[in-house]
Amino acid sequence: MKTAVVYYSLSESCALIAEELKAGLDADLIRLHTENEKPRRGFASFFWGMRVMLGIKKAPLKPCVFDPVPYDLIIIGVPVWGGSPARPIRDFLANANITGKKIALFVCHGGGMRKALEQLKSLLPGNDISAEADFIYPLKNSEKVKQQAAEWIKQLTGNR
Repeated sequence: MKTAVVYYSLSESCALIAEELKAGLDADLIRLHTENEKPRRGFASFFWGMRVMLGIKKAPLKPCVFDPVPYDLIIIGVPVWGGSPARPIRDFLANANITGKKIALFVCHGGGMRKALEQLKSLLPGNDISAEADFIYPLKNSEKVKQQAAEWIKQLTGNR
């Protein structure tokens, strides 16, 4: 099964999960980047993300060519900002033309997931959302999160 992991990661939380999925599923990795991207941590990351989510700050994506056609499974990963999927992944999905695909979703957050997975699903009409996972504080709980990712990989491949 040909698999792609498409993700956005500002603080490297989603990158940690994406790398685990790439290794465990032999997947292609597609990382989305915003223009003028700078590493941010802690409060600076939160403040920047909230300004982007509220539309105060623009964070256009760098050009990314992604053809969903050859993939049997597309895994989409995103941080949660203000209870919603981060704006960069929402912008990507608005233009990606992904339909008729088996999709798995994961979110990374600090305990404020709210309805982020439901919002992501609404951005992917005409697809089969087959699995979902949420990872809490991946960078602070990396060993626990890696174990959770390994279990999710078993679920995705049907090896329980």
